[in-house]
Amino acid sequence: MDRLVKIETVNDIPETYKNQPIGNLLEYHNLNKPFTVYTSAQLLIGMCMDNRKHLNVPDNFAFIIRTGGANLRYSEFKVSFAISVGGAKQIALIGHNHCGMVNLASKKDIFIEGMMTRAGWTKEQAEKQFEESVPKFGIENEIDFILSETIRLRKVYPKIPIAPMMYLVEDNRLYMIRES
Repeated sequence: MDRLVKIETVNDIPETYKNQPIGNLLEYHNLNKPFTVYTSAQLLIGMCMDNRKHLNVPDNFAFIIRTGGANLRYSEFKVSFAISVGGAKQIALIGHNHCGMVNLASKKDIFIEGMMTRAGWTKEQAEKQFEESVPKFGIENEIDFILSETIRLRKVYPKIPIAPMMYLVEDNRLYMIRES
């Protein structure tokens, strides 16, 4: 966690993002900046589907794509749509600590049991989906994954600023991830 940058004042926001949608996100969520009225989204937020996270942002401020681990690999058309049609100017990629996608392979038995009990699947159906999905969705480390996904997305969308961030579930705050 030594790679995280606390955002406790406006001065903690990197100059690149001040007075920009990413900076506004940090001010709204961490610093309780009064909401501005928006008629169109300024930002695309990619974040985990985890139910422990809630962002403090105004209505119409951002498109939000929630996927396991904030993995946007299989959501690129949605990202492209938010940029091209929706007008999103920047992307905030937000991971969080204690993510269920970390060490995903260790959750095989509970996944299979849950799908059999709750969804009515056979053991074979659940095993097949799990085995096919672990390589696509499992991550080793939240911070490293967000940084690698940020680099990948910057290659796909070279004109769009993309900020890697972490959400800590203990304090419900956003942190910038130090990239160097």
